[in-house]
Amino acid sequence: MTDQTGLKLVDLDESGVDRAFRSDVLSGLREGQKAIPARWLYDDAGSQLYEDITQVPEYYPARAETQILQERGADFAEAIGPGRAVVEFGSGSSVKTPALLSAIDPAAYVPLDIAGDFLRAAAADLSAKFPGLPVFPVEADFMRRVELPEEVAEMPKLGFFPGGTIGNMVARTATDLLRTMRETLGEGSMLLVGMDLIKDTRVLEAAYDDAGRVTAEFNLNLARRINRELGGTIPVDKLEHAARWNDQFARIEMHLVAQEDIAFEIAGEEFAMKAGETIHTENSHKFDRRSADKQLLAGEWTPVGRWLDREERFSVVLAEASIPRSAP
Repeated sequence: MTDQTGLKLVDLDESGVDRAFRSDVLSGLREGQKAIPARWLYDDAGSQLYEDITQVPEYYPARAETQILQERGADFAEAIGPGRAVVEFGSGSSVKTPALLSAIDPAAYVPLDIAGDFLRAAAADLSAKFPGLPVFPVEADFMRRVELPEEVAEMPKLGFFPGGTIGNMVARTATDLLRTMRETLGEGSMLLVGMDLIKDTRVLEAAYDDAGRVTAEFNLNLARRINRELGGTIPVDKLEHAARWNDQFARIEMHLVAQEDIAFEIAGEEFAMKAGETIHTENSHKFDRRSADKQLLAGEWTPVGRWLDREERFSVVLAEASIPRSAP
């Protein structure tokens, strides 16, 4: 379905419920370790809360990545070249995007996001900042292949995936996503991706459990969204946010922890949690150079450039679409 502000590619049922959201929530809560994919944290309210998170003192990734994008513009321009359509996956408010667009002289900008109202507002703001740049917002779940607007079909593409979001997925899911991005962008495309780095555990845990509890509200908003959109009865006040470092998997894990035994319904299905039981809502994997390169190569992207912030907390990696091969 098309509207005047962009393409809408989310699959809704007859009552207006996102089918994929309902399926992921119900199937995830049936598991022994209850879990819901992190992308569902980002409805309009969640997207705004994430933008608030980027401003809290403990959350270094946004500041570190912004520093790289602002200070390495000449490097990006040389490595990427002009005239590409920039396709941003999970664009959110696009606050980091102007620095990139100013540096590389793009032919068009295509923000993709699942939060439609947030997406269109951000696209309108960016259009005002770059009045000569064609902007084509697409409301879509970028975990699946997306048909891009026909206006950019013949342009060379640059995928932009900032924020360290690739770390929200386990390795197999990240690999599938990277391959899907390659299919969306096509042959000859490039990808600029933010990848957070392994560092002191105390710094990592504080970044995902800030003293002001903004991240806690972001996590709890998922339960509120389920109640609102799926007819849920989750007692949100009986859940608590937790952020934990898992050294085996080199990741921060976010959970919603039941503070007492609870029972609730979602879409007519009954669920229960014992005190201390959790819903696993997000991973944030951290990388070193080798693990970052290995992840990109598995997803059929060949790294060709890498930049760090001044304190070496975060990396931005540029990769080219690899030629798929089945032989070692």
